[in-house]
Amino acid sequence: MRSVQPAVLSDLETITPVDPLLDDPLLDDGDHDRFSHYARKSDIVESAVTGKPVVALCGKVWVPGRNPDRYPVCPTCREIYQNKKADESGA
Repeated sequence: MRSVQPAVLSDLETITPVDPLLDDPLLDDGDHDRFSHYARKSDIVESAVTGKPVVALCGKVWVPGRNPDRYPVCPTCREIYQNKKADESGA
């Protein structure tokens, strides 16, 4: 019978704990995946660096990885954004 040896790290290796929620975020099925979404620019930049999921204006949670120019804008995100801009301008 073969014995199992514990993992040994060299001085140069480290173990980084992974939050299971961030490692495998829940992605919506359906039409949300066929649109580009509006989100805070700072959140998108942070996601690019850390892999942390982003929350769009419509509530979609995802890790950006595709070129948003290839997809139409999410109608819900567009509507929320336009309403917010209209409220800010006093219209």
